Amino acid sequence: MRKLGIDYGEARVGVAISDALNITAQGLETINRNGSDKIVLRRLDEILEQYEVDTIVVGMPYNLKGEKTVRAQITEQFVHKLKCKYNKLKIETVDERLTTVAAHKTMNFLEINKNKKRNIVDTISAVYILESYINKK
Repeated sequence: MRKLGIDYGEARVGVAISDALNITAQGLETINRNGSDKIVLRRLDEILEQYEVDTIVVGMPYNLKGEKTVRAQITEQFVHKLKCKYNKLKIETVDERLTTVAAHKTMNFLEINKNKKRNIVDTISAVYILESYINKK
């Protein structure tokens, strides 16, 4: 069974998936929210039909002091929606501090075009979120 990683953002949601052995994480896509979780949940339904997933891991945006932010409260509401909708799956959160910074560093290292960065930064962040979960296990 695979694990699904999510970087939940205000405008976009990055999605990553593990391999079947839960050794590596690969970026899947970035979902544009357009202000609605319905779009995200609909796309997650499609992804979950395609892959055998037993765990969804959502990055929790704490501040650098480890305290909850307003964004963390919004993310908790999204996690609640996931738990209600996908009650047969394990839904977990991990600290996502600095994953976006790491994603930007990776893209700079790879010399990715500035215009393309916005479309993939959330996916790369989701990969880092999922990797941190896999490495803890």
